[in-house]
Amino acid sequence: MGLTGEKFQEPGVKESSSFDAEGNLSDSVSNDASQICVDWTEAEEKKLVRKIDLVLMPILILPFMALQLDRGNIGNAQTDNFLEDVGITQYQYNIGQQLLSAGIVILEIPSNLILYRVGPRAWISLQIFAWGLVATFQAFQKGVGAYMATRLLLGLMEAGFIPASLYAITTWYKSSEMSVRFALFFFGNYIAQACSGLIAYGVLHMRGVAGLAGWQWLFIIEGVFTICTGFLYLAFYPKDRDDPRPFTGIKYFTAREQHILSARVIVDDPTKAPSSKRKTISMQELKWSLSDWTLYPHVLLTICALAPTSVFTSYGPKLIMSWGYERLSSNALFSIGLWIQVVTAMIWGFWADKSKIRGIPVVAALLLWWAFTLGCRLAATSSDHTTRLAMIVLSLSWSIVWHPLNSSWLAINSRSPADRSIKMACIVMAANLAGIVGSQLFQTSDSPKYITGWTVVVVLNSLALSFGLLANAQYRILNWRAAKNVEKGGTKSYFL
Repeated sequence: MGLTGEKFQEPGVKESSSFDAEGNLSDSVSNDASQICVDWTEAEEKKLVRKIDLVLMPILILPFMALQLDRGNIGNAQTDNFLEDVGITQYQYNIGQQLLSAGIVILEIPSNLILYRVGPRAWISLQIFAWGLVATFQAFQKGVGAYMATRLLLGLMEAGFIPASLYAITTWYKSSEMSVRFALFFFGNYIAQACSGLIAYGVLHMRGVAGLAGWQWLFIIEGVFTICTGFLYLAFYPKDRDDPRPFTGIKYFTAREQHILSARVIVDDPTKAPSSKRKTISMQELKWSLSDWTLYPHVLLTICALAPTSVFTSYGPKLIMSWGYERLSSNALFSIGLWIQVVTAMIWGFWADKSKIRGIPVVAALLLWWAFTLGCRLAATSSDHTTRLAMIVLSLSWSIVWHPLNSSWLAINSRSPADRSIKMACIVMAANLAGIVGSQLFQTSDSPKYITGWTVVVVLNSLALSFGLLANAQYRILNWRAAKNVEKGGTKSYFL
């Protein structure tokens, strides 16, 4: 990224860069913002934002809940003899988890390119139906081949949903509103994780009903739930910000509200103007985004900090069970930290939006995540199982609080709709690369205390904290240089 001549947004700044139809940098979209008359009151806008939240966010959150249930329920299944029933080893189980993440990485950017052409309603609906079918019928897998195939297929079908949803949020909200909305979107992930243990506690008692194991019922019930959310998404998700009608034809907004809905976002960020929309992302735009070195501290931070979460997702309930807690109760105990995380994530999101600072909240959450995983490492040799459980719960309370903030931080500093779409895909690819790394952190040879595994977890979180500090430093340096440019009569433009 150049340090002069290139523009990036700040609340109140009306200058930004984009590509024209031939893929060349252009500032023409700023004309749309300059021609808009702000003819609405603050009270009208606040009322409209609340309405957008009620219309848009539940429809996005529900499928995210389904995705997390389908992706994470295998950890609960382990407490119901899943490995023995399917006929796989712990090593093969880890490989399958890596294949799920690999499938998402493989199709993440291609999925986003399709999304950019056909729109979120059609493409995301198709994705939800596809992974819902795989999630349901994985209940009947038998043998290592079927296990590997279903994990890979689940990853391939889920690819693109998260960055597509994050991108959609950026088109409906102003920069100063995005951190809370990203946190609300991840609310679906948090609730699903928190509920998964409680759901598993009930469903796994169904072992023997209709001759099926409890884990089979878990996959079937949660898979069917996903398919139902696909129908809801298709029926009620608005086409887009400038034509907010769902497939069912319901009129969510009045003409006045529709005018404010579009205009307020364009005034805040001219790159979101209709004139800047195209149905394709050029290779030059793709290259431009991927060559932006400010992207990579965010990506490396994500890989290092999310890899340890795979340990908790894949082994958390089983670890608790190994400390003498009852088999099914372990799932419920595991969910305690995830319920706390729902609260901490929302507090951090409000903090970021109210202060208009993202970097400090991200580093603060990473520091707490690091501290409690260090506690897990120190408690690994302890015979006090209450202390070990407390460290697991506290770690889960902060495990991904930083993640939606890091994503919104990157989205706000993106330079065009295409740039934003590509970078959201990169963040989710990084998250799934983290899954590939994290799936192998705990090995059978290291059980039952997993001293080596916990040590690697602490090292990875230390690196993540370093990359978080680096991201803060890079933006401070670029802002200092931008301020110097302003002193010389250049353009006012700052990173957030």
